[in-house]
Amino acid sequence: QVQLVESGGGLVQAGDSLRLSCTASGSGFSINTMGWYRQAPGKQRELVARLTSGVYTHYADSVKGRFTIAEDNAKNTVYLHMYSLKPEDTGVYYCLADIRHDWGQRNDYWGQGTQVTVSS
Repeated sequence: QVQLVESGGGLVQAGDSLRLSCTASGSGFSINTMGWYRQAPGKQRELVARLTSGVYTHYADSVKGRFTIAEDNAKNTVYLHMYSLKPEDTGVYYCLADIRHDWGQRNDYWGQGTQVTVSS
């Protein structure tokens, strides 16, 4: 079994920065893709950023140039560096990991979510 634990959310002002972390724990797995999603009140969950094979990145248009996704392979951790935050970045941020278990099965795992609130 794999667990994802997120941290780093909080209340900040517009223009501030935050760094979110998501660590996958367990044994007998490798990570194909890790990504960050967010859900604002009354809206659907949306993809913010994704990192595949430690190399290929994808960002939502709304965060391009402001957010950076990066990983620390040794720690099974993915980071979301958020700069120049805007009130519209407010929401619950969820980590998603596409995991391949050693026995061959692939599963998606979600973190519990961390709240980011940006005040104007």
